[in-house]
Amino acid sequence: MTTDQARGDRLEIRRPDDVPPFTALSRLVEQRTEHDDRLMNNRLPVDHPHPVERGTVADALAGLALGEAVRRRIANEHGSRVREALELGATWSETAAALDITPGEARELLRAWAEGQHRLYRRDLEDGRPRPLGLDDQEHAAVLALCGLGDDETAAERAEVAQ
Repeated sequence: MTTDQARGDRLEIRRPDDVPPFTALSRLVEQRTEHDDRLMNNRLPVDHPHPVERGTVADALAGLALGEAVRRRIANEHGSRVREALELGATWSETAAALDITPGEARELLRAWAEGQHRLYRRDLEDGRPRPLGLDDQEHAAVLALCGLGDDETAAERAEVAQ
């Protein structure tokens, strides 16, 4: 069992989708650590001199599900972090190194994220959402323009050349 700190409910986490969507990443890591601590206590001798809480199958499954939820959350944020890095002055080479991938792979990651965000925006518009989420046409084009930067070129350098 894990606690959803925001609501105070006791939740049984067995799958990544059991994690409430707006739970802070730091809280997910904290919850996983609590399960991991109990599971590590299982390795202590039965006659351990101090009282310890032992892990259960629920801890093992929750630890796996929470770990996957953390992995997914971080992976989903990569596109927006790549965009921010480039907009703040990083090069593709620096950004790719931070992800331990090639600049081409980093560009593809950003393109895929931008396309998904643009689809989200258009879908929200079609559904009549008053404040659509995602990237509008202009924001989408600006993100795709970042993909045209050279591996060691910054957005500011490109802007200077354009003037």
